[in-house]
Amino acid sequence: MLVVEEKRPVMAETGGGERAPTEPVLRPAPHRWLWYALGGGLPARHRTWVLHDTTTSTWWLRHVARSLVQMSIPIALVMVLLPAPVGLRLAAVGGGIFLAMIYSLAYMDHTTENRVVKAGYRAGTAQAVRDESGLVRQRRANERRRAAAAKRAARYRERSGR
Repeated sequence: MLVVEEKRPVMAETGGGERAPTEPVLRPAPHRWLWYALGGGLPARHRTWVLHDTTTSTWWLRHVARSLVQMSIPIALVMVLLPAPVGLRLAAVGGGIFLAMIYSLAYMDHTTENRVVKAGYRAGTAQAVRDESGLVRQRRANERRRAAAAKRAARYRERSGR
């Protein structure tokens, strides 16, 4: 017997129920966002914001910003504590940023999914929501193109007298 699980985005509560569509997106305070950017968890009241943060159209830019915040502490330590000329310290910092960004971008999907799981959602929820919103954007773009094509066709028929 083969069991196939249906692939649909399910935003589960911590207790297993589905998230209410009217649940507010509450942005965390700056100190909580800093803790979140460094890899910490947020209180349950910010869980919808975590999902928004990892699924909005600029989710990858937000990931890069969080990665840069994570790198700021080692960068500051290297710049202050390394007993070397400033040029060498800058080169070390630049190389570190380059390598860290390679790894950060390589594991971007996994990192964002981990944040969503920490917030109480099922694994795969962020990717499912991003996929669904991508389909919605494609449908809207197709509708706009069809409407524009119909408008051009009507204008052509009007001009040619057909």
